[in-house]
Amino acid sequence: MRQKSVCVIGGGAAGMMAAITAARKGARVTILEAGDRLGKKILATGNGRCNLGNRVLDEGCYYGSCRFLRDALNSFGTKETISFFEGLGLMIKDKNGYLYPFCEQASAVLDVLRHEIKELGIQVEYDAKVSSVMPKDKQGFMVKSQHGSMEFDRVVITCGGKASPKTGSDGSGYEIARKLGHRITDVLPALTFLKCKESFFKSIAGVRTDAVITLYKKDGEMLCEERGELQLTEQGVSGIPTFQLSSIAARSLLRMREIQATIDFLPDVKEAEIAGLAQRRRTLCGERTIEEFFTGILNKKVMALLLKSAGLKLADSSKTLTEKRIADVLMLAKSFRITVVGTGDFQNCQVCSGGVDCGQVTQTMESKLVRGIFFAGEILDVDGRCGGYNLQWAWTSGHIAGMSAAGRREEQ
Repeated sequence: MRQKSVCVIGGGAAGMMAAITAARKGARVTILEAGDRLGKKILATGNGRCNLGNRVLDEGCYYGSCRFLRDALNSFGTKETISFFEGLGLMIKDKNGYLYPFCEQASAVLDVLRHEIKELGIQVEYDAKVSSVMPKDKQGFMVKSQHGSMEFDRVVITCGGKASPKTGSDGSGYEIARKLGHRITDVLPALTFLKCKESFFKSIAGVRTDAVITLYKKDGEMLCEERGELQLTEQGVSGIPTFQLSSIAARSLLRMREIQATIDFLPDVKEAEIAGLAQRRRTLCGERTIEEFFTGILNKKVMALLLKSAGLKLADSSKTLTEKRIADVLMLAKSFRITVVGTGDFQNCQVCSGGVDCGQVTQTMESKLVRGIFFAGEILDVDGRCGGYNLQWAWTSGHIAGMSAAGRREEQ
């Protein structure tokens, strides 16, 4: 059989995986990378340590329109990811289920991928931003970039989304897909902070605290809930818990101007325990001020905000406090209402929500509209939670797309 020529548009995580897989399958592979180096975004993942996967892999950790996600993850999941990277010589460290390179340097992940690309003889064209992919009359494609036009049998589009444009993600892949007839679902920032309406956030900026944050619909129905270390900022709320629910928040804000949320600053105290806690605290009043009376329960800045919100003056005597008044303050700490009016923008998010509608893509990552076109990675309408899930999707979809692009029709 004639060796197939495969073009991979985009040299990120999914693109490198697709290229390596296709080359191992026997294809002649060319990567067209718009930037001056491969895998730039990988260096920023996991705070520079590269959280490349997770032991707990479940389709419930993802959002989007992909109905074959479970099958995809079953075909190339955590086990296969570990085996792939160990085969490249990378030692893997398991930290409570989160997978990292043993040296905890993202550069090591990138180094082994680049080395394999070189070993396989994969051609890499840098500064080669693709402007169009045109099907030829009989078969194959004409791919036009800054370097001119090139012909290929198959094309894998992996040029990412719009998140972190400084790493090269400019959303150009969406336009290529759109010109090929594909529907693009609303592309929104995900894994980012929440902007809030209230002005008091300036008074608690810089505080980090263990808490539960819950989002609600207008009718009071709960949308989602997350627990972890919240980071309070001048604009609102950040930290891993808000990142986890930011995709849902962004989608909800498309339909309404604002959504309601609550913060539980006392997640380990049950509501049924509040009355007893208030009774025990009441015995501490003495000659303390109200501010002194509540010292030690929460961060000082947060406690001061709660007391002011409850209509109490910090300098007043704690002797004026009744058990009910104390209980009211504690209940306020368990359900402090805030109003979410936005999320971080593409400059301040880790991934995108939305993209190429997976309903127009087969389980082999091939377009249902144009045979010979494949997609992988963030360009598809799939986004995951924090914890290595987005990189796992890059490895999974990249592997499947690379295998399919290099294979025969009857194998797909």
